[in-house]
Amino acid sequence: MGTSIRQRFRSDQGSIPRRGRASDPVWLHRFALVTAGATFVLILVGGLVTNTGSGLAVPDWPTTFGHNMFLYPWSNMVGGVFYEHSHRLLGAVVGLLTLALALMLWVMEPRRWMRWLGGLALVAVVAQGVLGGLRVVLLRDTLAMIHGPLAHAFFALTVSLALFTSGEWSRTPERLAPQDAAHLGRLCLLTTGLLYLQIIFGALLTHIGTHLGAHLASAALICVLVLVVTVRTLRRRVDLPQLVRPVILLCGLLVVQLFLGLGAYLGRFTGVPLPLGQFSALAFPAAHRVNGGLLLVTSLVLTLRVYRPGIWRRAGGGSASVAQRVPG
Repeated sequence: MGTSIRQRFRSDQGSIPRRGRASDPVWLHRFALVTAGATFVLILVGGLVTNTGSGLAVPDWPTTFGHNMFLYPWSNMVGGVFYEHSHRLLGAVVGLLTLALALMLWVMEPRRWMRWLGGLALVAVVAQGVLGGLRVVLLRDTLAMIHGPLAHAFFALTVSLALFTSGEWSRTPERLAPQDAAHLGRLCLLTTGLLYLQIIFGALLTHIGTHLGAHLASAALICVLVLVVTVRTLRRRVDLPQLVRPVILLCGLLVVQLFLGLGAYLGRFTGVPLPLGQFSALAFPAAHRVNGGLLLVTSLVLTLRVYRPGIWRRAGGGSASVAQRVPG
């Protein structure tokens, strides 16, 4: 009798609409996707600012040649000013999107950790904007070297928010029992961490021309790790598209990244002429930087899915420890 009452209570409790989850998650997820997409475009434009040498084309901040940033005449946006001012305007758009997303999460999202994660995104985007402005005012290359990697970290955060608000994350995952779940999780986590370290090495190489050896060594290690993760995933979890798809995408992006990295290296460190001349000299490093961000977030999505609670289960029926670190 007591068991029946408890079961009925749980059933009734499950039918009560939770905070915002009944009708809002689809729109919340779509808005998170828009924010992540806008951040991707912002990183692309930021790369163009760096590679065209336009970072200091506008000498003041937060104004633009004394104008309110949003009222600066479009007719004056030529040359380096076009790249730098466009970057500022896009940064403002991403900031407003992040503010709106944080508010939506706070009002609609029942998971407390998700509301705080939205708040963290808001703090990060404000810090990123201030950092970019201080780079102009203080003329410090060190700030530029921090600004770039932080942009990719923020991009990874927005993609995580999009994943956590998706329908996939609200459904109960299929429970499996692989023997090497913990090993796969550690490999994915190591790959993601090394990809972010590679972005830091890339920022140092871009701004001060050092750590080329570390950048190349890290690239070689990433190739090995991606190969190991791919083989292990395809051999054991070919029935799980949520793991197989990001693994295949990771491999494709890695091939593209190696090609772009070669082009960027030839254009900067050798005298080898590139097809299309100056266009290639600009396009290769800019695309290399953006593709690096895509590699990072793809690896992160794979890692979060592997570490998701409930996706792994040991043969004895208990949940594997690898899946107990990311909230559901």
